[in-house]
Amino acid sequence: MLYSGKVHMAFSGRLGIQQRVLPVYRAAFFDLLGEACPGGLSVFAGQPRRQEAIEIARGLRAAQWVLADNRHLFGGSLYLCWQCGLSKWLEDWDPQALVVEANPRYLSTPQALRWMKTRRRPVIGWGLGSPAIQGSFAAARQQSRRNFIRQFNGLITYSQRGAEEYRELGFPPARIWVAPNAVTHCPSWSLPFRPSNFTGAPVVLFVGRLQARKRVENLLGACAALPEALKPRLVIVGDGPERANLEELAKTLYPSAEFPGAYHGSDLEPFFTIADLFVLPGTGGLAIQEAMAYGLPVIAAEADGTQADLVRPENGWQAQPGSVGSLAAAMKTALADPSRLRQMGAASYQIVAKEINLEAMVSVFLDAISTCQDLK
Repeated sequence: MLYSGKVHMAFSGRLGIQQRVLPVYRAAFFDLLGEACPGGLSVFAGQPRRQEAIEIARGLRAAQWVLADNRHLFGGSLYLCWQCGLSKWLEDWDPQALVVEANPRYLSTPQALRWMKTRRRPVIGWGLGSPAIQGSFAAARQQSRRNFIRQFNGLITYSQRGAEEYRELGFPPARIWVAPNAVTHCPSWSLPFRPSNFTGAPVVLFVGRLQARKRVENLLGACAALPEALKPRLVIVGDGPERANLEELAKTLYPSAEFPGAYHGSDLEPFFTIADLFVLPGTGGLAIQEAMAYGLPVIAAEADGTQADLVRPENGWQAQPGSVGSLAAAMKTALADPSRLRQMGAASYQIVAKEINLEAMVSVFLDAISTCQDLK
């Protein structure tokens, strides 16, 4: 289906959405969803832990944001969160439908489920999926997870892999929706023109938070390993706790690497426009969709389900996670054939224009809400 930049569905009732936090990249989605909810949209979300370095939205334009009092308990694999104020928010907002994060670590979620079910109103879980559990008491933990998701009227996940994981837990396939993660609207601009051959050194771009899990050091190492004729102009856009370390590493590993700092939204357009290839060497993936909207082919080195749906053989490459050699090999293949690279960039643009954009994501949510209202 081709999305024209408009959402052609609506939910007339009051919609509530629970989130642990409200990151800045999610605001555009909630505003677009709010525009499709004439009865109103209220988002209940709190603050992250300080060490998470998550940039929080400054506010919402077409929805209300009620601040939760997040109580963070323990850490790492033992992390739990209790959101104080959830019951009061439900009483005050009185939603006809509710979407919550499908994460059993959020201890107040069962409270919301009970509140909605006593009023015979649908609750939809929104999550990444449910990877297989390893280690001690795996069978019991898996059963607990199965019991948790059975409470929902429907599930929305970011990827086909996530949907398959929910199906494997026994959740009915007809009540699982895939809404690929998007941060960019359906492009209102034409595919940017790029000459069939490079006019100078090709430009390789990274955009994201500079933190350890992004593995930007692997990108520096991969660029250094390329043949001299293919060494690119490397532009690393972002800021974060690892920036100083990466800049110091670059001095010896790839001295020409550029670190212009953090840019967001429309301020990123000049970087996407001059680039020839977008590379994500670690976890994440939201910037991939933005890059594709500007006709960039993509290399992703740690594919979760979201990345796997975005990066396909026709528009990019999947490198082996954590391997500098695999990343360098993919970059060598990409940069050695500019004409093919342009074709793959055009495929990226079409994927975002036709399938994976904010309008498509909102439409999936509205379809899930409408269907679950009928099934409740």
